Amino acid sequence: MIRAEGLGKKYGIRHEAERERYTALRDVIARKTKSLARSAPDLFRRRTMVADEKIEEFWALKNVNFEIKRGEVVGIIGRNGAGKSTLLKILSRITEPSEGRVEINGRVASLLEVGTGFHPELSGRENIFLNGAILGMTRAEIRAQFDEIVAFAGVEPFLDTPVKRYSSGMYVRLAFAVAAHLEPEILVVDEVLAVGDAEFQKKCLGKMQEFSRQHGRTVLFVSHNIAAIKSLCQAGIWLNKGQIEYRGDAGSAAERYLCSGAVDVCDGLISDTHPRLYSTGAAKLRRVQIINSNNESAHTVDTGKPFDILIQWEVIKDIQSGMIEVGIIDSEGRQVTQSFSCDGGASPFPMERGLHEIWLRIDTTVFPGHYSLLAGIHTADGATIDFVERAFDFHVLNTGTGDPNHYRWGVRGYLRPTQRWRGPFVLKRER
Repeated sequence: MIRAEGLGKKYGIRHEAERERYTALRDVIARKTKSLARSAPDLFRRRTMVADEKIEEFWALKNVNFEIKRGEVVGIIGRNGAGKSTLLKILSRITEPSEGRVEINGRVASLLEVGTGFHPELSGRENIFLNGAILGMTRAEIRAQFDEIVAFAGVEPFLDTPVKRYSSGMYVRLAFAVAAHLEPEILVVDEVLAVGDAEFQKKCLGKMQEFSRQHGRTVLFVSHNIAAIKSLCQAGIWLNKGQIEYRGDAGSAAERYLCSGAVDVCDGLISDTHPRLYSTGAAKLRRVQIINSNNESAHTVDTGKPFDILIQWEVIKDIQSGMIEVGIIDSEGRQVTQSFSCDGGASPFPMERGLHEIWLRIDTTVFPGHYSLLAGIHTADGATIDFVERAFDFHVLNTGTGDPNHYRWGVRGYLRPTQRWRGPFVLKRER
């Protein structure tokens, strides 16, 4: 349905040149001559010029290549300024690329920002027919879908009111209803759905699923809601600084994007140079990771689903009796859980020289958000041997299946999730 080859979009950013305090006459003449030469194209195009301005080239997209097949639902993710909206505007034929080419086979409906494609002075009813006409539909085709559009948008009492008097939420509801019901082959949706309320967002996601699965249409969906990307999309594109950093399944794209902000701890391996809050040198943490059901390191956890934490450590000097600590820290640096391997009546255990590991299964996650794992090695009497505060970063995604009533508060103010320890196991014994 869509093929992009060597796609690029360049913009010119104008800067006023920094003025020198003292200049010779020859410097002024040379600068004015250069400025006139740069501004000559603007003179012919009758553009406004700024004295001594400089133009910096900025590539919003550079060398972007991909193919999207019929019926695919593709999530496009990336930080603000990564080029997501620019890409959608090119695919929607709102702007032209500076280089490369795009082939689009099918009728495209776009929902890029609040009010796109609507005339503010026309009523909701008139804008429905206007949008349909822009998409190339006949009046009879629009009438056949009209009642469904109005019912989905929920704006029937205001149908004959000029849309300039609509709230942003009403704008979005009507715009999405028009885009989704006028039978385009390709639906392009930007982050604009974030304006709507939770109930409407759920309706929109359901409609997009129906749009692709039942009708075989193609959907391009840009969102910062990673849970929505993972649940709705089969494929994902991660854009970074105008280039495709990764193209693959939606889950892998989300994992790579989320851990990109914490490259130093992304793999969960802890070297000797990793920052440690405290260490005696008798033992050192070597690996702290969340492991998913495929036995792979995971940086996302869904609410309501259990997950495993793997801790590996190296004992350099024999420890007569010790225990392992694991905790979760929220995005503001507050510790919200605390778990020890001796919880539930288990005994501390001897740690001989070599490599060891232990597993912690957590059955109920914390609330959605960004978190880090901390880990520590302690003696039986509580003395710390090694402690790493930011060992592994992860995100808890709101999939709508978690129940906050399952969380229990401990006596020290920590959340006490349902958990089970497994191990310890000796991986390698040193003699």
